[in-house]
Amino acid sequence: MPQTMTLDEKLAISNKACEFARAGDEENYIRITKTIPLPPYLAKVIKEKVGPEYLIKSGWNLSEAEAEFGHNWLSR
Repeated sequence: MPQTMTLDEKLAISNKACEFARAGDEENYIRITKTIPLPPYLAKVIKEKVGPEYLIKSGWNLSEAEAEFGHNWLSR
């Protein structure tokens, strides 16, 4: 089972993302923001409304959704 990210880890990434945003570095802002796990409820809505292919290609961290819904949740 994937290890969940702590709140402190999420906040540290958010702070770094804010630094990139202030510097106008949109590429690194987007890259680092996607390392924060997407909340399971949001991942589920995106899967239902946009499709699993989007989530697979998006690069979002889906570890919390996988922990909640199971390993093969995108293909079900």
